[in-house]
Amino acid sequence: MKFKHTKKHLSVIAFTLLILSCTSNKKETEPLKRETMETPANISYTDKNVVVYTTAKDTNLRLTQTNNLTFVKSDQPSEAEVSVFVNPNKTFQEFLGIGGAITDASAEVFARLSTETQEELLQAYFTKDGIGYNIIRTSIHSCDFSSGSYTYIDEGDAELTSFSIAHDKEFRIPMIKKAAALIQDDLIFYASPWSPPAFMKTNNDMLHGGKLLPEYNQAWANYYVKFIEAYEAVGLPVWGLTIQNEPMAVQIWESCIYTAEEERDFLKNYLGPTLEKAGMADKNIVVWDHNRDLLSHRANTIFEDPEAAKYAWGIGFHWYETWAGGDPMYDNLNNVQESFPTKNSLFTEGCNEGFTQEKYQYWPNAERYGNSMINDFNNGVTGWTDWNILLDENGGPNHVGNLCFAPIHADTKTGELIYTPAYYYIGHFSKFIYPKAKRVSTTTSRSTIESTTFKNIDGTMVTVVMNKTDHAIKYNFIVNDTQVALEILPHALQTLVY
Repeated sequence: MKFKHTKKHLSVIAFTLLILSCTSNKKETEPLKRETMETPANISYTDKNVVVYTTAKDTNLRLTQTNNLTFVKSDQPSEAEVSVFVNPNKTFQEFLGIGGAITDASAEVFARLSTETQEELLQAYFTKDGIGYNIIRTSIHSCDFSSGSYTYIDEGDAELTSFSIAHDKEFRIPMIKKAAALIQDDLIFYASPWSPPAFMKTNNDMLHGGKLLPEYNQAWANYYVKFIEAYEAVGLPVWGLTIQNEPMAVQIWESCIYTAEEERDFLKNYLGPTLEKAGMADKNIVVWDHNRDLLSHRANTIFEDPEAAKYAWGIGFHWYETWAGGDPMYDNLNNVQESFPTKNSLFTEGCNEGFTQEKYQYWPNAERYGNSMINDFNNGVTGWTDWNILLDENGGPNHVGNLCFAPIHADTKTGELIYTPAYYYIGHFSKFIYPKAKRVSTTTSRSTIESTTFKNIDGTMVTVVMNKTDHAIKYNFIVNDTQVALEILPHALQTLVY
């Protein structure tokens, strides 16, 4: 289904905020996560339809339309009932989009597929007949999901005279260009480095951590500029960059460590000014790009420094903090949003680890996506980027054996695509919520269900509801002074469009 996009007039208050922000630097003038403070007249949904789409465990329902109901006048809900409450008069951050990473691994697997299967994959991800991805992330030279380590220069070439993206032109760039052609104007394409070249590092190794040597700060900043110039020369507009993938993790694959102070100083003294000097001040720089656990510390250190903060669009994060036990640290997202309301937050990577073919249809993998997306968005996140969009039947290729799940796998022996439940769970958001939508106030009366809502710019409302329990749950869906009675199956995700 498609919704027509229309322009939306700024309210007086939003316009005032925009004028005031123009006295600050550019990065502060276009926040996506500022609350709109709009107070439109109450809209009655009486006699309007709500269309329900469902994906559920132990059924054949996969983004399947399961109901078409009509709102009626609401009654006072009781404490004994389960309810979802939506207040369309309270809106929050602007939606950037949803997508995934086209890595070397994804592109190499893609290249092994038939033309027909390649087209099936592209349509499944990047069109509204599929699930409507508009965000693409990629790596700056190699990462763990490459067949081997490589850079774009000859070793020792600090002047970058040998810089070439010829490696990427074989598999990666052709796939990204096909996806970008389907996304068109809504494309958000950004890149992240996993490590500088070995000679620029303290350990003389792209793998196993190490740090950027101070004498190569400028050369490394120039490298980002070279990357942008090279990719844009082949027709791929770069929206932005993250400074370093997982800057506090010493990994057996490409990795590099930055303390919060080191990342701050590299941004304000080298990367920010270098992009600006190159005429690339419009490129969006995302800091951190690691887990939610240390998120507040990184934000405090960088965003409290005005000379660094002026170059930063916002902060990126992953979901792997649960490696140490415990639950995802969603409260840290809310802390950063409240502390730095003019900065944006972007989910930059998540995947289910420990690949085995026996878990292709393992439902908790999908529910991890649903739980993260609902809670991330409800805590102010503007966009959400999955990790590899495609891997093979072994969870790779990966040059250090760090094998993982993707929403879609390809069996390279049979040439078939394997759709996991995670693909459909992501689609419950990405298929129906469009760029520039606004998040809408949504709460639930029980912790057994979770929910978030967005309003598209054509006025269409989209609410996602998740049930992780073993039992079906009946609930009231209440919007303003209207409601419908619904039921969500065990281990199911619903999207309500109205």
